[in-house]
Amino acid sequence: MSNVLVCIKRVPDLGGEISLTADAMAVDDSSLGHTVSPHEDCAVELAIQVAKDTGGTATVLTLGSSDAVEQLRNALALGCTAAVLVEADAGAFGPADVAAAIADVVRAHEAAGTSYDLVLLGNDASDTGDFQVGVRLSYLLDRPVVTGVSTLSVSGDRVDVRGSSPDGGTEIFDVALPAVLTVSEGGVEPRYPSIPGRMKAKKIAVEEVVPTHEPAGPGRRRLKLPPLQPSQVEVLGEGPAAAGAVVDLLEKLGVVR
Repeated sequence: MSNVLVCIKRVPDLGGEISLTADAMAVDDSSLGHTVSPHEDCAVELAIQVAKDTGGTATVLTLGSSDAVEQLRNALALGCTAAVLVEADAGAFGPADVAAAIADVVRAHEAAGTSYDLVLLGNDASDTGDFQVGVRLSYLLDRPVVTGVSTLSVSGDRVDVRGSSPDGGTEIFDVALPAVLTVSEGGVEPRYPSIPGRMKAKKIAVEEVVPTHEPAGPGRRRLKLPPLQPSQVEVLGEGPAAAGAVVDLLEKLGVVR
């Protein structure tokens, strides 16, 4: 039996045009919907699979305002069995602060009789891209960590972890439990919540926790939007007269020879 804690973050849905707040410290989400990062969608899916395959539990955790309960309930509708909200201003918490808050919850649950064999996180959040929380958490909990995980399989007190290598191959790690893993999208297909799942999720109580330490902050100077890429349109001609120019272009691009 493997109990899994999967950590998610409420982030702006960045499907449209992105703008920053006036102080350039965050994405302006005043006119955006909210979701979780694609990496975390896959982390939730892996947590649910491990819990089902081993007869364990999948607990979902987030740090943020009460609005983030929306994302917790979505994970519950997918198949997570419990949820924890560390209620705080997420903007005031840097990666070290978030890792410390998660570690506090892991230790408190362990003292109460619930231990986690795996702690899963997304490789990075889509709004800040810090890439730090998982590694910092592993140090605080004194557990091994693997980043960029695509798939995993638990067997007894060990976990087989697979991810993509920089040269395009597959990296394979055999890791002792308990462990911390950060998940990249692409290894599994996240499921969609069912209507019965959503109804069940509404009845599950969300544990609320208050952080025990004052956050040091993100240490961020500012965010910067990349410059807009210029676009250029070339009119090759009109009607049948453009056929020759189209063929020339396709040959230039190597599409036809």
